[in-house]
Amino acid sequence: MNNEMKDIVSLAKRRGFIFPSSEIYGGVEALWDYGPLGAATKQNIKDAWISRFVREQDSMVLIDAAIIMHPAVWKASGHLENFTDPLIECKTCNARFRADHMMDGRFVGQGEAKEKNQCPNCGDRDFTQPKDFNLMFKTFLGPVEDSANTAYLRPETAQAMFTDFKLVQESMRLKLPFGIAQIGKSFRNEITTGNFTFRSREFEIAEAEFFVRPGEDEKWFEYWLDQWEKFFVDMGLNPKKLRRYEHPKNSLAHYSKRTVDIEYEFPFGWSELGGVANRTDFDLRQHEKASGKDLSYLDEESGKKIIPYVIEPTLGIERLLLALLLDSYRVVKGGRSTTTKSVKEEEVMLDLRPQIAPVKVAVFPLLRNKPELVSKAREIFEELRKHFACQYDETGAVGRRYRRQDEIGTPFAVTVDFETLEQGSVTLRDRNTMEQERVQITQLKDVISKRLKA
Repeated sequence: MNNEMKDIVSLAKRRGFIFPSSEIYGGVEALWDYGPLGAATKQNIKDAWISRFVREQDSMVLIDAAIIMHPAVWKASGHLENFTDPLIECKTCNARFRADHMMDGRFVGQGEAKEKNQCPNCGDRDFTQPKDFNLMFKTFLGPVEDSANTAYLRPETAQAMFTDFKLVQESMRLKLPFGIAQIGKSFRNEITTGNFTFRSREFEIAEAEFFVRPGEDEKWFEYWLDQWEKFFVDMGLNPKKLRRYEHPKNSLAHYSKRTVDIEYEFPFGWSELGGVANRTDFDLRQHEKASGKDLSYLDEESGKKIIPYVIEPTLGIERLLLALLLDSYRVVKGGRSTTTKSVKEEEVMLDLRPQIAPVKVAVFPLLRNKPELVSKAREIFEELRKHFACQYDETGAVGRRYRRQDEIGTPFAVTVDFETLEQGSVTLRDRNTMEQERVQITQLKDVISKRLKA
């Protein structure tokens, strides 16, 4: 793990963004808990996604489907047969790896691996032949653990949007083109994990299945690819660190006519953030055939029943959060002293967009041992927290409190001082510029609201 990743892992744990799951028992590989700030940031990302792609769209509706579905779903969709990775095992130490990751040198420089096809655990080169390993987690419904009661944790959120297609379309009286969107947990028993939260076994996907007339699929594919990339930029990612990767025909998933990934340049290399796939009519036809239920759509333009094509834009919430933490991490000069005018020591700042920042406003009394300042600061805090995500802090010097807030990405800080008691104004500090200005308490909410939207 390079220094850039180490800095983010340290910050994430120290400041309450991300913790190893079950850490007091040594943790669990590739499972993570999102602390108070991480959970808030994830929720802000999800809210922004829903606002952009559901509330602001004329033809998109949101569902929240069950994580465990009928096992026949996964047979019809092809997941039981095709949702696999090639698994190899080192004959010397019995460590297991994805064969394709071993072939492309993914492990070079880790542990004992100095070259491709070398075990990073022991350095040997003697492996078993690759065999398909299904990534779905298996469980059982009911008290009897047998094949008749076998079920699976979903590896993707897409299938419910296909099985519910007819119910959603008819209940909401939707006409083509329209989409069904969902954010939800998915589970994959990954062979190879690592790179902090990038490859986890439990994660959240935000995706849509956008149903279109056959023949209009390429037009809508390009539309959603542009919209998806724009969303990443609007969330705060540097466009120079984004690129598109077109999957070659011979590497497409079994359901895909075309897939383009949007990749981000992580410290460990270019890797997928999200992407867009043209699933054609594969899923609806498979489920119609397997279930015996009519999943066609009566096209009023032609008067004929058709099976729509599907364009699927998808992204990983945790991967986007990781990219945002990396992209916003700054080491900057501290603010200037009000007495000596000298520049203070370096400090860490998260340059998160206000929309995404877990805390929008921090409120401080200048001195904690002055009851009148503390009382007024608490009063202002109680009012502001009705409108914004706020933190109250009275511990340590004000400069140190500013730095704590900079480190978690808080865009604004309000300081209550003696002038507040005399003139009814407070100091409003901007995270990025470190500039401070006096704002009347009566105008504070409106000023902050306006700047958060800027």
